[in-house]
Order: sequence, then C-alpha cells, then structure tokens
Amino acid sequence: MTQAPAKPRPAARQACLHLHILGSGSKGNCSLIEGPGGLIMIDDGFSRRETLSRMHELGLDENQVRALMLTHEHSDHIGGVTVWCRRFDGKLFASAGTAASRKAICDLPFQEFMPGDAFEVAGIRIETFPTSHDVVNPVGFRFSCGEDAIGFATDTGCLPPGALRLLRDARILALESNHDVPMLRTGDYPRALQDRIMSERGHLSNAQAAEAARELVTERTQELVAMHISQENNRPSLAVRSFAEALGATLDNELGSSATLARKAHPDLHIRAAGQNRPISVW
Repeated sequence: MTQAPAKPRPAARQACLHLHILGSGSKGNCSLIEGPGGLIMIDDGFSRRETLSRMHELGLDENQVRALMLTHEHSDHIGGVTVWCRRFDGKLFASAGTAASRKAICDLPFQEFMPGDAFEVAGIRIETFPTSHDVVNPVGFRFSCGEDAIGFATDTGCLPPGALRLLRDARILALESNHDVPMLRTGDYPRALQDRIMSERGHLSNAQAAEAARELVTERTQELVAMHISQENNRPSLAVRSFAEALGATLDNELGSSATLARKAHPDLHIRAAGQNRPISVW
C-alpha cells in the first residue's frame, strides 16, 4: 500500500513523547506512542487496512513501529494483531498468560512480563501496572523519556494503588471514562451486563474517572484524554464535562469536545475525548 503524504506536524513542544489514538471503544482499539526512536503500538483491534489508513491520516509511518504491546486479550484489542504481525518483525509484549489465553495469538513470539515489571524499548522506559478487568493479567502503562511521560489506562473497573502511582503527574494522561451510570441503567443492556460493566472487573464510569483525575492531574499535566467511551451508554460531551467539573475547568465551545482548565495551578491543561472512528494526535 502506498503511504499517504505526511500531514504537517504542529510546532514542536518541549516534549519527547506524543500519543496517537487510532480508535478507542468497543469496536476496536489501537494507539501509538511516538518517541525519538520510533513508534510503540498499544493493542490492535482493527484490520491491517484500517490501521494503516488511520496511521496515514495522522502522518504516521508503519515502518517506524518498533514494538507492539497488549493491554489484554479481548477481541476489540487483539483482532488485528495476527495479520499485522505477518509483516512485522518488531518486538511483541504481553503480560504473562495473556497471549496464551487466545488461540488467535498464542503462537506469536511474545516476550512476557509480569504486571509491575519495567523495561525499555526504542529509547522509551515502559513501566507496567495491573488493572482490573475480567481477563488474564490486564495492564496499563507509563511511558517515559527524559522528563516527559504518558500515562495510559483503559478497560479497568477500578484503579489499584500501583496504577494511581504510575498514572499520576504525566504530561499526557489517557484514562478510561467508559459510561454514564444513569444512561447505562436506563438503557437496553441486560441487567447482568450492566452489573458486569459497573463491577470492579468492568469499566470506569465518568464519575469514577473524574474522581481519579483529581488525584492524578498535576501542574505538569497538559492533556487529559477520555478513553473507551461507550457509544451506547455515554457521550463524549458527558465524559469531558465530568472531568472538567471535577477539576474546576471552564468549557470552551471553540474547542469542541475540549476544555481549558481555568485554575491558575493548571493554566495549560486541555481535556478531550478519544473517539471510535476519529483518529487523533495528542502533542
């Protein structure tokens, strides 16, 4: 496939790392961390054609992907991994037991780690932490390079102490804000599924994510991204507003689904929502 011309990049900030979200939600997930040594892919729940299309839309080169790592083994996170790896010779990472839990990926040469382990890839330090989901050894990540850091956590019903410690004080924080509880409880989902989503092994609600953000967001944080927003039981505007209210932010209509924090302690924080069908770059 011929690569599309790269889009002009924004003026560089004093940052080593950038986050590119190709899609986030129950119909497919894939994100990339960009550092000085290349790209690290987090999950791949899309077809190869769709992954490449979305990468090219953001001006990203698939030949720069140095590693692929999994948060967990649900199909919306691994659906495209096998096909992707047919033309990929970079490193593969998954927590112990994750790859073996699904036949589709069990033969791939994953390097296994335990939640809590740390390692380095392409000049980026990666610290892992356990999350809480109904799978084997789910994890989140903190990516660091120099003084820059990105925290990344989705698909978790709660945030264990290790997660809170590693997500705090990142310049970019990508945090699940999956559902609005009233929408979920009055929606069409069966009660058993509602209970599963709201359990400690399910997904973070807007209210839970917003409460966590009070602790995680610091003066260093510039970007807060609501992730894995349910298309049936949430709205991007609700997730953004929940974060904004928890942090004392003022919504800015000119920024669409973004908010600029009003408090003097955080003059540069922007809050935005990742989408299922709309790839975004966070600088």
